Amino acid sequence: MEMKEIEAAVEGILFASGEPVQTERICIALDMDRPTVEQVLQRLMDYYAYERRGIRLLHIEDSWQLCSAPDYGDVIRKAFEIRKSAKLSQPALEVLTIIAYYQPTTRAYVDQIRGVDSAYTMGLLQERKLIEECGRLQVPGRPHLYRTTKQFLRAFHLTSLEDLPEMPDLGGDGQMRLNEEGRVVDPTDGSEVSGADAPEDAVLPGEEPCAVE
Repeated sequence: MEMKEIEAAVEGILFASGEPVQTERICIALDMDRPTVEQVLQRLMDYYAYERRGIRLLHIEDSWQLCSAPDYGDVIRKAFEIRKSAKLSQPALEVLTIIAYYQPTTRAYVDQIRGVDSAYTMGLLQERKLIEECGRLQVPGRPHLYRTTKQFLRAFHLTSLEDLPEMPDLGGDGQMRLNEEGRVVDPTDGSEVSGADAPEDAVLPGEEPCAVE
């Protein structure tokens, strides 16, 4: 197949799936080597972004997914009467940040860092599919362990957890600091820690947009 045909085939696979598709699955479907398939996927990702198309291609760990462009989130919600998801509260952002940087971790550890009970907040994050249980800690009582999900990566436009900005030295009272956009703030000087942007309102197939501000 010529490059245009390969791109069209990959596009068709991603569109038909509606869910993240692993790179290896695309390789098998096209009977092509991984480097070539990854090159095609990167070309499509760059094309959608550069040409300001209505869709975007997301790279999530070893998977790829088509979603709508964030710029058109309001129009899409209006067309399908999708209610915009409520913003995450400051406590929810604090809990999410702790789990993102210290996963897998227990609720007790989250409570220890925050100094308050986080059971209700963690339940909300589970309902939003931003965190999930991932086993139990092998200590007396065997408390549940929690980690972030692929939905968390999609919501924050991260390819993997390695894209998280470096965690600053919390120092002082040891409390997590976040600004209203959900970015980690260095407690020593109040400045934002550089890294991934706050999530945008991209609409994923079969899902409501996850607005986190």
